Amino acid sequence: MGHVEIWVLTMCVIFQSGYGFYLPGSYPHKCVVGDPLSVKVNSLTSIDTEMPFSYYSLPFCKPKEGVKDSAENLGELLMGDRIENSPYKFKMYVNESEIFLCQSKKLSADDFKLLKKRIDEMYQVNLILDNLPAIRYTKKEGFMLRWTGYPVGVKVQNVYYLFNHLKFKVLIHKYEETSVARVMGTGDAVEVMPTVTKEGSDMPGHMVVGFEVVPCSVVHDGTLVNKLKMYEKYQSPIKCDPNAVSMPIKEGEPIVFTYEVAFEESDIKWPSRWDAYLKMEGSKVHWFSILNSLLVITFLAGIVLVIFLRTVRRDLTRYEELDKESQVQMNEELSGWKLVVGDVFRAPSNPALLCILIGDGVQILGMAIVTILFAALGFMSPASRGTLITGMLFFYLILGIAAGYVAVRLWRTIGCGDHKGWISVAWKAACFFPVPLTLLGGYFGAKAHHIEYPVRTNQIPREIPAQKYPSWLLVLGAGTLPFGTLFIELFFIMSSIWMGRVYYVFGFLFIVLILLVVVCAEVSLVLTYMHLCVEDWKWWWKSFFASGSVAIYIFLYSINYLIFDLKSLSGPVSATLYLGYSLFMVLAVMLATGTVGFLSSFWFVHYLFASVKLD
Repeated sequence: MGHVEIWVLTMCVIFQSGYGFYLPGSYPHKCVVGDPLSVKVNSLTSIDTEMPFSYYSLPFCKPKEGVKDSAENLGELLMGDRIENSPYKFKMYVNESEIFLCQSKKLSADDFKLLKKRIDEMYQVNLILDNLPAIRYTKKEGFMLRWTGYPVGVKVQNVYYLFNHLKFKVLIHKYEETSVARVMGTGDAVEVMPTVTKEGSDMPGHMVVGFEVVPCSVVHDGTLVNKLKMYEKYQSPIKCDPNAVSMPIKEGEPIVFTYEVAFEESDIKWPSRWDAYLKMEGSKVHWFSILNSLLVITFLAGIVLVIFLRTVRRDLTRYEELDKESQVQMNEELSGWKLVVGDVFRAPSNPALLCILIGDGVQILGMAIVTILFAALGFMSPASRGTLITGMLFFYLILGIAAGYVAVRLWRTIGCGDHKGWISVAWKAACFFPVPLTLLGGYFGAKAHHIEYPVRTNQIPREIPAQKYPSWLLVLGAGTLPFGTLFIELFFIMSSIWMGRVYYVFGFLFIVLILLVVVCAEVSLVLTYMHLCVEDWKWWWKSFFASGSVAIYIFLYSINYLIFDLKSLSGPVSATLYLGYSLFMVLAVMLATGTVGFLSSFWFVHYLFASVKLD
């Protein structure tokens, strides 16, 4: 079978009818009428503090079998997710109402104070059914807004009200048999419902395609709940009005919790059940704005590249002509970058630190490219909770080998092949962004042949002429062009991290990343060439910071986001947490973009001076 036939067959498998292909972590489960469905709870979250807390840190009802942690991956733990079982139980396609859950103990002074604090801090309760977070709809100025989870309570006229009655709506769709569904998936959903029915059973099955919740604050009659057990029917109609609150919390009084559930058949098919979450208010990507930004930046980068290539080619052509005419005349007309031939490869200051930064930058850049590529292909979808962070850590760990290899080989190149000190460089690279495999990569880098310079370095450094403008000013200003390629996408990334919104346009993000790499390389090349033309041979660190300076603008943008978009963020602890993570992020960005600039400039300088013959 030829390559064309294989490609066509692969595309047919992937793009067959809506339910024909499912990525790992997302596959349908057949449930017949009456099958048990269990709701899980995640950590309490707030955009006011950005600090998650366990659901059972508040006096909520606990399941009969006790609280049990669900199987979590490393990514979930790092994101602050703590998924546990809950007392909320459903039966497939069985509507139930006025279900008594429990009556809490009388609120102690500490519990009462904690509840008020969590309500003031706008904490949200996050429920999960069949891997779908509970979604809540509200109306504002004629528009329908979507939210994940529901608030713990609300404060009205200095009185605190708790949402103690939940009205659930489960959207279901008739089960559609597939041959792939029984093979792919994760173990998390297996605990929720059976995946395989008995052979020979013709009973109709359904799949969960939506999970909605309406929180209500309801006053219950204490005399009706004294003898009730969990899941028994509350002997009085409960009116759930989301626009009214009537259950104030008071110290020394218990809280009664109830719920109801209704099932509704929906036209939503299994592959489309996440669409409601991907259209969350505020997370709809401005497609035309991003496309316009990409086109503008691509156009500018193209102009810079064309001008740059024409200038260098003209310089080289002129030099070759002079070389053919007369060696003496050539030496008399040498100017610009050709004058620094004996100093251009002189070792920079702090060469070990430069090698460490470049090695870790290769590691971070490689991790970003591979992770975003896999996410763009759908292998790290929102349905697979925590896989994005887990994948990043895995790729970062493996690429520690590349970090050590690049750092040590660059160290040997700067030292003209000297092996001395390579273990120290590899160890420091591993400790800067800790990964033990960096030492293994350093070993391979020490064994690899160093890159030989095309020209010899003079023993006495050449004096750099006085410059009309500070060279570092150009270096710092160069970061504005790379920042222009990602500032629109940066808003949505920040909203996903700090506002709890779902980010899913990894295809666009991958394009932006590739474009960012190209622009960083071009900016660094142009500045390096400009410095060489004015006889400034100290290009090593400047080429790194020319593109790495984009981190400065990203950090300034982070401060702007904190002031204008995270207005509700309160307390010095939350602000310190935000700024700490922002600094960590911009450091990683600086290493990645600076590495792109340095490696491209190193290649250019090596190619440029290898193209001419100067004594």
